[in-house]
Formats: sequence, structure tokens, C-alpha cells
Amino acid sequence: MKTTKTIALVKFALFTLISTGFVSACSSPPRDTFDLTVNRFTAPTNKTHKNIQILIAKPDAVKALDGQDIVIRQGGAIAYLKKAQWSDRLPNLIQARLVQAFDNSNQFGGVGRPGDGLAINYQILTDIRSFDVEVGNNQKIANIEISIKIMDDRNGNIRASRIFRSQSGVIGVENNQYAHALDTAFSALTIDIVNWVTSAL
Repeated sequence: MKTTKTIALVKFALFTLISTGFVSACSSPPRDTFDLTVNRFTAPTNKTHKNIQILIAKPDAVKALDGQDIVIRQGGAIAYLKKAQWSDRLPNLIQARLVQAFDNSNQFGGVGRPGDGLAINYQILTDIRSFDVEVGNNQKIANIEISIKIMDDRNGNIRASRIFRSQSGVIGVENNQYAHALDTAFSALTIDIVNWVTSAL
């Protein structure tokens, strides 16, 4: 009888320890979560594009950029900003913000993503080549490089292509300051992309 009680107490103690550890793991502090923003603006052009509808395809990206982690580069090494993340996978986030930017420009008859049911004239193909903060030489620089191609949806021909680059300095050491620098660089890049596509069509 005593042995049975001892075994029961041991089992209860183990269960308590496991349960406590599980709760502790589940209650770990959440990561700082950041979004990307776009500025409202009007593309400087006299052309009319109301008869044109464009599709923003999901951007291509290497594995390091195809997630929610904020990438840090130092020399040839890649790391991730501790306790920080984007609000969605980076390609999804960039796609959503490009749709928003083109829509805000009020230059096109329709702007959408695959599955939106638009009668598409052109696809905007995007390749994320860099989207990180470079650390070195006592400075931290938010560095973005995105390749854009305009593809005619009727025949698959590439009408125009260009590589866009933007940089912004990181002022401070907090996670929000890293994210702000990347957001600033991205906002400027987005305006350049919309202006270029608008003038190319």
C-alpha cells in the first residue's frame, strides 16, 4: 500500500513539473512585430491608364528572405534580428504593399493579385534580391534591391525591366529602429517602382 502511494506521489510530482515547464515555455515574451508602409502619392504622368489592369505576382526570394525574420548581414554571414519579425512572410508583405501603392496612385483601371478575377493586361514580376541591414565599418545600413519586370499577359513578352535599389541608415540599436530604416528605404523604393511602371506603359 505504501509503495502504491509512493508511486502515485512521484507521478504527480512529475506531472506538475512537466505542466509548469510547458506553461513557462508558452508564456515566453512575444517577438516585436513590424509592418511595411507605403506613402499615398500621385504618379507624375499625363498618360491615361484607366483601360489597363495590372497583376502584382507574388515576389520570388531566396530562402533567407522567404520568411518573417528580419535579415542582418555582416561580411559574408547572415543572421536574424533577435526577438523581431515582419507581420507576414516578406514576399507576401511586399506583394500586398505594392498592390496598395499602385492602387493609391489612381493610375490604373484595376490592380490585383492572382485570383482576384481581373482581366489582366500586364503582370508585374518581382524578385527580392536584398532586404536586410548591413552591419560593418561602425555603421548599419538598411539595404534593399528588387528586380521588376513588366510582362505582357497576352503573349508573355517582357516589355521592360529594371533593378531598383534603396538605402537608409539605422539610427539606434533597438529593433524598431532597424525596422524603421528598412521601412523608410522600402517606401522610397515603392514610389520609384510605381513611377517607372506608370511611365513605361
